[in-house]
Amino acid sequence: MIKYAAIAGLLLLSGCTPRVEIVVPDKPITVNLNVKVDHEIRVKVDRELEQLFEQEKGLF
Repeated sequence: MIKYAAIAGLLLLSGCTPRVEIVVPDKPITVNLNVKVDHEIRVKVDRELEQLFEQEKGLF
């Protein structure tokens, strides 16, 4: 009797297996990149000013 109960329990538990479902979204995925890129411009201006000050020693 215990064997039958164990087998029945295993059959009931095996019927409840988890399921993973992958669904494709309806809308396209958008990535919003709001990035300021002014660092390079400042470096270029700083380098140009340094070169100008090196060339013209008597400015200040």
